[in-house]
Amino acid sequence: MGMLQEFREFAMKGNVLDMAVGIIIGAAFGKIVSALVDSIVMPPLGWAIGGVSFADLAVVLGTNAATGEPVAIQYGQFLQALLDFLIIALAIFMALKAINRMKKPQPVTISPPPPPPREEVLLTEIRDLLRQR
Repeated sequence: MGMLQEFREFAMKGNVLDMAVGIIIGAAFGKIVSALVDSIVMPPLGWAIGGVSFADLAVVLGTNAATGEPVAIQYGQFLQALLDFLIIALAIFMALKAINRMKKPQPVTISPPPPPPREEVLLTEIRDLLRQR
């Protein structure tokens, strides 16, 4: 019973729940951005470079002797994933920038430095008396 109770307390902490919600929203956001890139950004970009689909870009090295299928380095899929990442990173940056702008700035309070310890004050007075002589 102790381990179950401890797990329940862990799972009900605010940070864990916030993290779970963030992961779920992040996964959904990733799908939205992938759809944006696949459906809106890449078609005009492919058209601009001559009707080529980025996902189809590859360098064929040869054919597989056993199956006869081409062996290729599919750098187009990498470019697609890289563009997805850059758009997601930009969107998250813009969202965080907007959230930080909405936060109220904390007033800066400057506290005066603490007074020196009594021993230091006494030593300073002694030093000043010795200088006068």
